[in-house]
Amino acid sequence: MKSKIVRAVLLAWPLAAASLAPQLPASAQDKPYKVVDGYKVDAFTLTGFRTWRAAACDRCHGANQEGLVGPSLVNSLKTLTKEEFVKTVRDGRLDKGMVSFSANKTVMDNIDALYAYLKGRSDGAITRAKVELMPEARAGS
Repeated sequence: MKSKIVRAVLLAWPLAAASLAPQLPASAQDKPYKVVDGYKVDAFTLTGFRTWRAAACDRCHGANQEGLVGPSLVNSLKTLTKEEFVKTVRDGRLDKGMVSFSANKTVMDNIDALYAYLKGRSDGAITRAKVELMPEARAGS
């Protein structure tokens, strides 16, 4: 009997601790980027922009992410989940002409930042394709 109580407490402890942890507001949790004035972004999101440029994604998706031979990512990221985005970038969609980036170290190392940048563009928070580091981020560098 005592061992069942101990086991129940041990199993319940992580759940109780998680519920007591401070939670970000839902809106902050939903936005992996920080942006001011439509084009000044945090260092993480800037890394996503640089990854976009390094991988030359604009060749298919357009300089403004609005599509060329590939689809508009501004539109696609309105419905794609982060998991679907990662799977698409990692595995590609060969039937649609999208190559896999699984062997591209820059892309795979920065996939979360790339998602943050593109999600900011899709949400309309980042209003220019070319971004720069926000002043607060520069001061902290």
